[in-house]
Amino acid sequence: MSVRPFVFSAVVLCLLAAAPARARDLPDFADLAERASPAVVNIGTTLKRGTQPPGLPPGMQIPDLPEDSPLYEFFRRFFGEGGDPGNFEPRSSLGSGFIISADGYIISNYHVVKDADEIVVRLSDRREFVAQLIGSDERSDLAVLKVEAADLPTVKIGDSSKLRVGEWVLAIGSPFGFEYSVTAGIVSAKGRSLPNENYVPFIQTDVAINPGNSGGPLFNLAGEVVGVNSQIFSRTGGFMGLSFAIPMEVAYNVYEQLRESGTVTRGWLGVLIQDVTRDLAESFGMAKPHGALVSKVVPDSPADKAGLQAGDIVIAFADTTIETSADLPPLVGNTRIGNDISIKVIREGKQRTVRVKIGELPPNEELQLATSGRDDQMSIKRLDITVREISKPQREELDLDDGGVLVESVQDGPAKKAGVRAGDVLLLLDNEKVRDIGHLRELAARLPAGKSVPILVQRRGGPLFLAMKVPDTEK
Repeated sequence: MSVRPFVFSAVVLCLLAAAPARARDLPDFADLAERASPAVVNIGTTLKRGTQPPGLPPGMQIPDLPEDSPLYEFFRRFFGEGGDPGNFEPRSSLGSGFIISADGYIISNYHVVKDADEIVVRLSDRREFVAQLIGSDERSDLAVLKVEAADLPTVKIGDSSKLRVGEWVLAIGSPFGFEYSVTAGIVSAKGRSLPNENYVPFIQTDVAINPGNSGGPLFNLAGEVVGVNSQIFSRTGGFMGLSFAIPMEVAYNVYEQLRESGTVTRGWLGVLIQDVTRDLAESFGMAKPHGALVSKVVPDSPADKAGLQAGDIVIAFADTTIETSADLPPLVGNTRIGNDISIKVIREGKQRTVRVKIGELPPNEELQLATSGRDDQMSIKRLDITVREISKPQREELDLDDGGVLVESVQDGPAKKAGVRAGDVLLLLDNEKVRDIGHLRELAARLPAGKSVPILVQRRGGPLFLAMKVPDTEK
């Protein structure tokens, strides 16, 4: 008698028995959603006439949708006909938030309440309150609201620093106006640096976030808020698998400052930095690329007073190792003003420690690069560039006391391969400050053949280090 049918049946029974066990391994979000939803709020705002409505996460544009699309009418009504701010009529916008204290304090996004004439907060039990804006912070995209109520349901605050990549997370909000929608996913990455967001180490997730989710909470499986949903990456106007949340440790710091004083202060070092690439690491004599390369030290800044220099590579701030340039700004920004901090740097191939007294971050100011120059110019054949001296008006506009030359043109050669462009101001060559065009010619002649050397240029008002491979033969 054959035993194969019995063996097959046994295998099927084992698989069926294992299926519920595997199902039990998957998270059940039902209890979490039920417990957390009462502390999540829908935020509606009435905007000033002629202002661009918020609600859309930063960096996201109104998509080009056909008129028969189910989303066309939604975007037309809430975000303006054709996306033209000039045609925008005062109306309600969409956003989310969460109650952080029983006496009515609420956290949301800055871009949700920006330019609002009136802010209305709606709870899950359908109660509505007109909220007062306690304070907002554009740099972190956070805002604190207050409603006059007592014994409100509140969220539990979690430790975002303990989040692990791959961990399950859940969002509750009002995407496209559908209140108290629950979406789930995993943490995709931590410490993400986004353009113009240097002071927030974002949590990246694949949780479905859409317009209306902004300002809502991101929960871990313990039901604790670990982030504030803030931005998405999208080419269509909808969710594409890349969502970004502000870590709760950053959000709570901002919340406490806004609640106490209505403003936010941040620590300031006074340097402009960039990543250390493989080529730059070789040019600085490093075994591998790591740290934050200082491309400029702001005059009279804490860094300047402490003796930091352009070309220093910051490898540790206090007790925290700096792997990439994105690691440094959040650490500095969250440091209390006046604290004396130990910073480890690599300078000229050697490690040294610098003590810096952290200052207060001033308002942003941009330097503008003037492209005109005087008639005195010189061709530096070994670099295949033509340079000019910088005029006095240009120095004042660029905030350059002395040194540096203006790159007039770049031919095929080592400088062009390194990324030097016409209009750049060449400040350092092989870690030596360029005094004038005659000095640049001397420095170029002394460059070691066949080696990579660092070049510091100032481009569009910002400093940038480049790595240049010196030709094996002189010209």
